[in-house]
Amino acid sequence: MANSATEMLISACIRFLQAYPPFDRMEVEAVRFIAERAKLAHYPKGAQILGSEMGVARSLYIVQCGRVRVKAGSPLANVEYSSVTLGPGQAFSIGALMAQRPSANAYVAREEVFCYELPSDDFFTLTQKSTAFNLFCTQHIAGLLNQSRQQLQLQFAQRASEQKTMNSPLTAIVKREPVAVGPQATIRQVVETMAGQHLGSMVVVDEASHPIGIFTLSDVLKRIVLPGVPLDQPISSVMSGSPQTLPLAANAHDAALVMAMHGVRHVLAVDEGGSLRGVISERDLFKLQGAGLRQIRHAIDAATSIQVLQHARADVRQLALTMLAEGVGAQEITQFISTLNDTVTRRIISLNLERHDFYGIDWAWLSFGSEGRDEQTFSTDQDNGIVFVCTDIMDREQTQLRFIEFAREVNEDLDRCGFPLCKGNIMASNPDLCLTIDEWEERFAQWIHTPEPQALLNATIFFDFRPLHGRFNLAHRLRLSLLRQTRGNPLFLRMLAQNALSVAPPLGRFRDFVTDGDPDHPGCIDLKKFGVRLFTDAARVFALARQVEATNTVHRLKRAGALMNIPAEDVAASIEGFNFLQLLRLRHQHFEQEQGRAGDNFVSPDDLNEIERRILKEAFRQARKLQARLKIDYQL
Repeated sequence: MANSATEMLISACIRFLQAYPPFDRMEVEAVRFIAERAKLAHYPKGAQILGSEMGVARSLYIVQCGRVRVKAGSPLANVEYSSVTLGPGQAFSIGALMAQRPSANAYVAREEVFCYELPSDDFFTLTQKSTAFNLFCTQHIAGLLNQSRQQLQLQFAQRASEQKTMNSPLTAIVKREPVAVGPQATIRQVVETMAGQHLGSMVVVDEASHPIGIFTLSDVLKRIVLPGVPLDQPISSVMSGSPQTLPLAANAHDAALVMAMHGVRHVLAVDEGGSLRGVISERDLFKLQGAGLRQIRHAIDAATSIQVLQHARADVRQLALTMLAEGVGAQEITQFISTLNDTVTRRIISLNLERHDFYGIDWAWLSFGSEGRDEQTFSTDQDNGIVFVCTDIMDREQTQLRFIEFAREVNEDLDRCGFPLCKGNIMASNPDLCLTIDEWEERFAQWIHTPEPQALLNATIFFDFRPLHGRFNLAHRLRLSLLRQTRGNPLFLRMLAQNALSVAPPLGRFRDFVTDGDPDHPGCIDLKKFGVRLFTDAARVFALARQVEATNTVHRLKRAGALMNIPAEDVAASIEGFNFLQLLRLRHQHFEQEQGRAGDNFVSPDDLNEIERRILKEAFRQARKLQARLKIDYQL
């Protein structure tokens, strides 16, 4: 009888879980695993279920009935949930469990609540048993990292329309009434207000509204959490006194100078009587870099010498580094870098065209590889070529020699502007890459119909082409020709898929990662060769097989994925994995260049924190899933 009652409870739990995501997508045995091990706990109204003071999280909580209120235990915690109330089927403490830390939030029963509680050991076992649950948890953690920068990404998207400059007075920058508290306000009151109003700082003022202190997000950990300061203490006990102030008539340059001189991130704008009128943050000044972006673009377009372009190219790099430091996403940054690099390249081409006359000739400058995919990082060399039309009245050899001479000057100028000459000579000055449209089509046909190893390697480079200057219709014609030829040659696609499978994700059976792929970099993973390449190679095969014209990896995955009926959540997970690898590359290259070294792609997993290691592992698993699809499609 007891066994029968237990089975009834387990069955009831299974039925409940299968009505809510992600449990409705999980394997039956995985859901049963939860039902057999979770305990149903009761909490009366007002009871605290979980909080930071309880120490490292010990269980996964799944609300069975009732409502749970999420109260921010720190101003950083408000990014974890978009809603402040959780209901049946919703789980919490995932982030704390994955990071093996106390919960950043407090969870309180708004009414009588029942929760299924799964012990942490069983939680981690479940992440290994269930791919769907593992993906859900990883996406949750990735979401925590991404949500904190979403607002900045929105601001970056809006910057093109910004009209302010660094000469703007502070009155033009301050857009909201300042929020301030008196010195006797408790830490709890201040933190809850900051979380509720999405504030990065709180100003402390006296009775005359004169600023006497400031408290910021960065103070939470070092002044409250680590010392264990009670939340009922006055804010004056943990604030920074004597905050930096400027009159409203001062400008953004003045604010930036004060921040740099005093090592602070906020400057307070005050009126003539010294009363608080606004708060200027580093992010407010960063938004003004929209003007810097326009100035860089204008400087490039108006450049009359390579020297000017060299300065502009340095500005592009610096602005991209600023974006990275501010948390802008990898996809946005790589497209930003590629777009402004395109602008520099076009201007160099235009300057050199002043000494070369190609009037009456249809031609185009092509980019290949990462530039052709709009995926350039901080460290990139040249991959380019020329396509031209040779009519019956033209001397083909003489025309090619003219283009090669022109291309050599462009390649050299690009090198001066920070785009190193390609060691593999994949440049327009190479006669093999300065061809007529018919010759390019013939070259593509040869690679497709004779897919030997070198031809497959060429396909991974040259099939990701994009026009930068000249007659774009030539590139379009070449693209249609390429798609037409690949559509009629399944053997080539099979060989290209096999080539994509020649490199496996660096995941080990007995350890998290395989880090011995390059003996010159022990303990590291080449995130280009063993990371992003896995995604770009698979996306290329998918795109060519489904006649998708896009070259960008994310666009290819989205468009081909829809045509292949791949679930949208699986496509999104692949894109998230790809973008995370790109982000690690960008961050690593940033650090390398800060140290005066040429940026590479070798990252040590030991240098990552626990959450980043888990997401990296999941990114490689997503690459493995793409490769598994290739194996199925082409029976490899």
